[in-house]
Amino acid sequence: MAPRRSTQSPSPCAIGGLLELLTRPWTLHILWALSTSGPMRFGVLRRQIDGISSRVLTERLRTLEDAHFIFRHYEPTIPPAVTYGITERMQDIEKVLHQLEELSRKWQREGKTVTASQRIAASAGAEA
Repeated sequence: MAPRRSTQSPSPCAIGGLLELLTRPWTLHILWALSTSGPMRFGVLRRQIDGISSRVLTERLRTLEDAHFIFRHYEPTIPPAVTYGITERMQDIEKVLHQLEELSRKWQREGKTVTASQRIAASAGAEA
Protein backbone atom coordinates (compact mmCIF):
# COMPACT_ATOMS: atom_id res chain seq x y z
CA MET A 1 0.00 0.00 0.00
CA ALA A 2 1.33 3.43 -0.96
CA PRO A 3 1.87 6.02 1.80
CA ARG A 4 -0.90 8.58 2.19
CA ARG A 5 -0.24 12.03 0.87
CA SER A 6 -1.29 15.13 2.69
CA THR A 7 -4.56 16.59 1.50
CA GLN A 8 -3.23 20.09 2.08
CA SER A 9 -1.23 21.53 -0.76
CA PRO A 10 1.45 24.10 -0.06
CA SER A 11 0.43 27.68 -0.66
CA PRO A 12 1.28 28.83 -4.18
CA CYS A 13 2.39 32.13 -2.71
CA ALA A 14 5.70 32.32 -0.86
CA ILE A 15 4.21 34.31 2.01
CA GLY A 16 1.30 31.91 2.60
CA GLY A 17 2.94 29.77 5.28
CA LEU A 18 4.27 32.79 7.12
CA LEU A 19 0.88 34.50 7.10
CA GLU A 20 -0.78 31.31 8.30
CA LEU A 21 1.61 31.16 11.25
CA LEU A 22 1.48 34.85 12.15
CA THR A 23 -2.29 35.28 11.87
CA ARG A 24 -3.15 32.56 14.37
CA PRO A 25 -4.84 34.06 17.42
CA TRP A 26 -2.40 35.49 19.98
CA THR A 27 0.72 34.82 17.91
CA LEU A 28 1.52 38.45 17.15
CA HIS A 29 0.71 39.43 20.73
CA ILE A 30 3.29 36.92 21.97
CA LEU A 31 5.91 38.05 19.48
CA TRP A 32 5.28 41.71 20.29
CA ALA A 33 5.59 41.12 24.04
CA LEU A 34 8.86 39.22 23.66
CA SER A 35 10.16 41.75 21.16
CA THR A 36 9.45 44.80 23.30
CA SER A 37 10.12 43.39 26.78
CA GLY A 38 12.91 40.95 26.06
CA PRO A 39 13.22 37.36 27.28
CA MET A 40 10.79 36.39 30.01
CA ARG A 41 9.43 33.44 31.90
CA PHE A 42 6.11 31.81 31.05
CA GLY A 43 4.12 33.31 33.93
CA VAL A 44 5.36 36.84 33.26
CA LEU A 45 4.52 36.48 29.56
CA ARG A 46 1.04 35.16 30.37
CA ARG A 47 0.36 38.16 32.63
CA GLN A 48 1.52 40.57 29.91
CA ILE A 49 -0.98 39.16 27.41
CA ASP A 50 -4.38 39.88 28.89
CA GLY A 51 -6.94 37.17 28.14
CA ILE A 52 -4.71 34.35 26.87
CA SER A 53 -5.07 30.94 28.52
CA SER A 54 -2.08 28.90 29.65
CA ARG A 55 -3.02 26.17 27.18
CA VAL A 56 -3.13 28.48 24.18
CA LEU A 57 0.07 30.25 25.24
CA THR A 58 1.84 26.89 25.53
CA GLU A 59 0.61 25.83 22.07
CA ARG A 60 1.67 29.08 20.44
CA LEU A 61 5.08 29.06 22.13
CA ARG A 62 5.72 25.53 20.87
CA THR A 63 4.70 26.49 17.35
CA LEU A 64 6.89 29.60 17.40
CA GLU A 65 9.80 27.60 18.78
CA ASP A 66 9.37 24.99 16.00
CA ALA A 67 9.43 27.84 13.45
CA HIS A 68 12.64 29.17 15.07
CA PHE A 69 11.08 32.55 15.88
CA ILE A 70 11.62 32.13 19.60
CA PHE A 71 13.98 30.19 21.83
CA ARG A 72 13.19 28.27 25.00
CA HIS A 73 15.87 28.20 27.68
CA TYR A 74 15.39 25.59 30.42
CA GLU A 75 17.19 25.83 33.76
CA PRO A 76 17.00 22.62 35.83
CA THR A 77 16.45 24.45 39.12
CA ILE A 78 13.79 23.82 41.73
CA PRO A 79 11.30 24.88 40.54
CA PRO A 80 12.45 24.66 36.91
CA ALA A 81 12.94 28.02 35.20
CA VAL A 82 11.96 28.31 31.55
CA THR A 83 12.66 31.55 29.68
CA TYR A 84 11.42 32.50 26.21
CA GLY A 85 12.89 35.12 23.89
CA ILE A 86 13.15 36.00 20.22
CA THR A 87 15.76 34.52 17.88
CA GLU A 88 17.82 36.20 15.18
CA ARG A 89 15.28 34.94 12.65
CA MET A 90 12.53 36.82 14.47
CA GLN A 91 14.51 40.05 14.33
CA ASP A 92 13.56 40.36 10.64
CA ILE A 93 9.86 40.25 11.57
CA GLU A 94 10.50 42.51 14.56
CA LYS A 95 11.28 45.33 12.11
CA VAL A 96 7.86 44.87 10.50
CA LEU A 97 6.16 44.85 13.90
CA HIS A 98 7.77 48.18 14.78
CA GLN A 99 6.61 49.63 11.45
CA LEU A 100 3.07 48.47 12.28
CA GLU A 101 3.36 50.13 15.68
CA GLU A 102 4.39 53.41 14.03
CA LEU A 103 1.46 53.16 11.61
CA SER A 104 -0.92 52.41 14.46
CA ARG A 105 0.31 55.43 16.44
CA LYS A 106 -0.05 57.66 13.36
CA TRP A 107 -3.61 56.49 12.77
CA GLN A 108 -4.37 56.92 16.45
CA ARG A 109 -3.21 60.56 16.31
CA GLU A 110 -5.40 61.06 13.23
CA GLY A 111 -8.39 59.46 14.96
CA LYS A 112 -8.55 56.69 12.36
CA THR A 113 -8.03 53.64 14.56
CA VAL A 114 -10.86 51.35 15.48
CA THR A 115 -10.42 49.05 18.44
CA ALA A 116 -12.10 45.66 18.69
CA SER A 117 -14.45 47.01 21.39
CA GLN A 118 -15.45 49.90 19.11
CA ARG A 119 -16.25 47.47 16.27
CA ILE A 120 -18.35 45.29 18.59
CA ALA A 121 -20.26 48.32 19.89
CA ALA A 122 -20.83 49.60 16.33
CA SER A 123 -22.11 46.24 15.11
CA ALA A 124 -24.39 45.88 18.15
CA GLY A 125 -25.83 49.34 17.45
CA ALA A 126 -26.41 48.44 13.80
CA GLU A 127 -28.35 45.31 14.80
CA ALA A 128 -30.66 47.22 17.15
